[in-house]
Amino acid sequence: MPQTSIEKIVQRYAVGPTGDVRSGDIVAIRPKHVMTHDNTGAVIPKFQSIGATKVRDPKQPVFGMDHDIQNTTPENLGKYAKIEKFARDNGIDYYPPGRGIAHQVMIEEGYVTPGSLVVGSDSHSNIYGAAAAVGTPVVRTDAAAIWATGETWWQVPDVVKVTLTGELRDGAVGKDVIIALCGHFNSDEVLNCVIEFVGPGVTTLSMDERLTISNMTTEWGALAGMFPFDETLLEFLLSRAAVFASRDEPRYTAEDVNAWWEARSEWAPDKDAYYAKELTLDLSQVAPHVSGPDTVKDMTSVADMQAREVRINKAYLMSCVNARESDFAAAARVFARDGGRRVAEGVDFYVAAASSEVEAKAKASGDWDILMNAGARALPPGCGACIGLGTGLLEAGEVGISATNRNFKGRMGSRDAQCYLASPAVVAESAIRGIIASPMALDEGDGSLGECAVQPRPAAAAGKTTIIDGFPARMEGRSLFLPQDNLNTDGIYGKDVTYRDDITLEQQGQYAMLNYDPAFQQIAQPGDIIVGGANFGSGSSREQAATALASFGIKLVIAETFSATYTRNAFNNGFVCIVCPDLVAALREANTGSDALTIPGDALVVNFEDSEITLGDRTFRFPALGPAAQELVAAGGSENVVKRKLAAGG
Repeated sequence: MPQTSIEKIVQRYAVGPTGDVRSGDIVAIRPKHVMTHDNTGAVIPKFQSIGATKVRDPKQPVFGMDHDIQNTTPENLGKYAKIEKFARDNGIDYYPPGRGIAHQVMIEEGYVTPGSLVVGSDSHSNIYGAAAAVGTPVVRTDAAAIWATGETWWQVPDVVKVTLTGELRDGAVGKDVIIALCGHFNSDEVLNCVIEFVGPGVTTLSMDERLTISNMTTEWGALAGMFPFDETLLEFLLSRAAVFASRDEPRYTAEDVNAWWEARSEWAPDKDAYYAKELTLDLSQVAPHVSGPDTVKDMTSVADMQAREVRINKAYLMSCVNARESDFAAAARVFARDGGRRVAEGVDFYVAAASSEVEAKAKASGDWDILMNAGARALPPGCGACIGLGTGLLEAGEVGISATNRNFKGRMGSRDAQCYLASPAVVAESAIRGIIASPMALDEGDGSLGECAVQPRPAAAAGKTTIIDGFPARMEGRSLFLPQDNLNTDGIYGKDVTYRDDITLEQQGQYAMLNYDPAFQQIAQPGDIIVGGANFGSGSSREQAATALASFGIKLVIAETFSATYTRNAFNNGFVCIVCPDLVAALREANTGSDALTIPGDALVVNFEDSEITLGDRTFRFPALGPAAQELVAAGGSENVVKRKLAAGG
């Protein structure tokens, strides 16, 4: 069957037999690199607790210190020293505080290459997609497993195709594109999906704009956002190869880049590849907008914001989304107008480059001095105020305008402050005027931004699945239908018990589903099979929402769709989740008119060898569980898988 680019790249990095990789498949992967930052200090003890004594491939991990670099307490400096020693002892590349934000360093230093799979223990690992790579976040346990074995697992999400047409008008930039996507398609259209950007509009976007857009697909709800390998990326890679040419061991050469260019068709999408959704965005209709306050899903035109005269106290030009040379150049042009302008009285304007290399280039061009002479306050290359650390946090009652990627309540300081997101030029103009404002007169556009089409999902392919030792070929149990969509983790395992360390795994089951249905404990029986609705397990990342069901005796959960985090927690703890929309639809029809929250029904037989579920005289197919998923269940979870591999010398 035809494949998308993302499916092809994942298949290149899959371990063991997989067949053609499809969305929904759980596969073992060996990523090209795994990035960790300050959280390396928490990954090290996890690595040690699973019995690992050495890093399997020292060239695979990359450490970059970036989050709390303004913190010079003995405790934090001691943490950095321990991380650096671990890196030195194991031959791992280490970038110290001040070198830059780890994501920017990964791009600059050539760890991310077209057609590669690169993961990071940070949610903004999506940024690697700008370099035609699959970049996606993993959790700390995954990072430890990759250090120890070189491998982890991933369930390939649904793939969404976003077609960009037209060309941006004057004043609109990449930040406005992702603000438009987050604000216009704000009904979870891409939640837990991966995105392929295509179309003639892509060629009009600079490399910096692609980095901005890929980075903030995270805030849009996606797990990856990838651009194609085209002439713009080719030029960027050749420029980096020229930088590396003077090194004894260059990360890659111009010859490597040209070889990748010739081979790019290997991971190009097939003509008839299946996409769960297809979105379009007309770049010519994108006007400068502001997100917020406190959410990226609400957008307002800069013109409207300017008319409201929203006063600000702080402005920020920093972070891994908008702190590159072109961003400082845009801000400097705004300040240089009319013979030179200054930061408004009563406004603090904080500036930090994405990396030391970016800062050096901004200084060489003169852009940095323009900002400093106008009253900006320089901070070291790092995350800083973007994640609520260091100098310049928002205080209660204050309003901020920021070129960062998140404006969640309390993220950049007090929960009683407000934060808006905008492009670097809008941030600069706002810092000058003291209100949210645009540096130019704006045309708001007169057409539709775009639309979203949902594609019918093809039926799961028939065929036998090989069952590994220790994994059951069949499971049987009474169906227990929970008809609510978006059944969240607080409903499954409430917050009043989530943080109680005195509750053992064996005891967790007695608290399962009480927030969803107080009658659940009287209706459900050990051995039941839960059938849920769409986006089962949404909400927080608490793993007890999976382990509590297993503790109760639930055999597995079948749903229309799952939260990606829930599925990861479930399989990491050896608990099976299956997607089968047709079964859910059948149970909805059979229970039309019922307002019950927990509905017991007939027996289900789940045949993993044939990937079929039988309910009475009806049969429903589901995507096959491959060897990676089976191994997690058979071993009782991911930590046991790693321990087994280490014990076997793998």
